[in-house]
Amino acid sequence: MKVLLKYGKEGIPLEIEKTPGFIDVLTPSDPEPIKDPPGKVAESYRKPIESKPLADIARGRKNACIVVSDITRPVPNALILPPLLKIIEAAGVPRSEITILISTGIHRPSTKEEHIRLVGHDIAKLYKVVDHFSKNREDMVEVGKIQGKVPALVNRLYVNADLKILTGFIEPHMWAGYSGGRKSILPGISSIETLEFMHGPEMIAHPNTEYGMLEGNLFHEAGLEIMEKAGADFIVNVTLNTKKEVTGVFSGHPVKAHLIGCDFLARHCVREVDAPLDFIVTTNSGAPLDLNFYQTVKGITGAATVVKPKGDIIIASCCNEGAGSPEYKEILNMVDFPSSFICRLMQKDFFIPDQWCAQETYQIMLDRDVWIYTDGLTTEEVKKYHLHPVKSITETIQTLLAKHGPNARWAVIPDGPMVILKLAGKSK
Repeated sequence: MKVLLKYGKEGIPLEIEKTPGFIDVLTPSDPEPIKDPPGKVAESYRKPIESKPLADIARGRKNACIVVSDITRPVPNALILPPLLKIIEAAGVPRSEITILISTGIHRPSTKEEHIRLVGHDIAKLYKVVDHFSKNREDMVEVGKIQGKVPALVNRLYVNADLKILTGFIEPHMWAGYSGGRKSILPGISSIETLEFMHGPEMIAHPNTEYGMLEGNLFHEAGLEIMEKAGADFIVNVTLNTKKEVTGVFSGHPVKAHLIGCDFLARHCVREVDAPLDFIVTTNSGAPLDLNFYQTVKGITGAATVVKPKGDIIIASCCNEGAGSPEYKEILNMVDFPSSFICRLMQKDFFIPDQWCAQETYQIMLDRDVWIYTDGLTTEEVKKYHLHPVKSITETIQTLLAKHGPNARWAVIPDGPMVILKLAGKSK
C-alpha cells in the first residue's frame, strides 16, 4: 500500500507492506472545503457567532490592532485580511491607525520577504506590519496577574489599541488542546517573563495540558484569563483540511466562536486505537510546521500517546532550519541523558527560553526511542540529541519489526499532529 508522508513541501512516498499487527494508516477525515471561501468569510463578518457584526463593532474606534500568526502557521491571510481591513476602514478607522501585529511568541522575527508572504504585497506596503518581540520588556504592558500571582505582560500595541482583533487557525495543540482563539495572545504576543510561567516544568508536565483537551487544561484556562484582561473584540479563526483548504470559518465572540471551531475540528481529527502500539511512523505535518527540530516535538508528542513504554516512534521532519533558535541549540547541548535533564528541569536548576519543547521531547524519550528521518540535521547532530538517525524509513520499519516481532502492532500517521490519537476508552 502506498502512502505519502507529509514532509517539507513535496512529501515522501512510502510503500507499506502490511504485517499481521499493522493497524492502519490513520488520517483525519477531510470535510469538504468551503465552496465559496471569500463569500463565507464575508458572511462571517456580517453574521458572526454570538457577536455584533464587525462593522458595528469597528464603528467609532480610533485605531485598530489585528493579530496574525507567524510564518510557521498556514493561515490564509489573503482570504481573511482584505475584507477585514475594508470593513474597518469603512467604519472610520484611518489606514494609518491600523497595525498588523505578527504573533511570533518566542519564535524568531519575520523577514521582510516573509511579511509579504504572510499578508501579501499590497498590505505589506500599505499598512504597518510589526513583529512581536517577547524579550523587549519596554514593548509590554502588565494587564493583570495569572492566578493572582504571575504578571501577565502583553504587547503594548495590542493592549493600547481601541479595536482588538485576533486571527488564526484551529489545529490540535500539544499543550493548549487546540490552537486559535486565546492563543493569539498567549503565547502569541506575550512577554518572555509571562511565558516562563506558561511553559514552566510543572505546566508542561501537567496531565491535562495535552492534545484535544480543554476542560481542566491549565494552559487553556490561563490563556482565557489573559484574553479577558487584555481584551479582544472579535476573532477570525478557520479550520483547514490536509490540502490546506478552508473547511470552516469561525468569526465573532473571542471565546464562543473559538469553542465552536474546536468542536467542529474534533469531529474530524480524533482517531482511536484499541490498545497501545509497539511503534508508529509519523510526521510533523510537512511545511511550514516541520521547519526545525524545535517544532518537531509536536509530531513526537502526538504519537507518544498511543505508543507503549519501550516502544518506538519514527518521525519524518524536514528541519530545513536545523535545530531551531540559538537558545534551543544551547538547551539540546546541555542534555547528557534524558533522565538527568528532566530531573534538573523539575528541580528548577535553570530556566532557558525554549526549554519546554526539550522537556516534552525528553519526557517521551525516558521510556521510548525516537528515530528521525530529516535532511536538516546531520547524523552527528541527531545522535548528539539522543535520537536514532534514519536513512530509509522502510528499512527502519523492518528493524523495528525485528525488534518487536512479526506480530508487532504499528500504524502510520501521514499528517502527524493534525491527528489527535487516543486510546479507546480514555476520556479526553
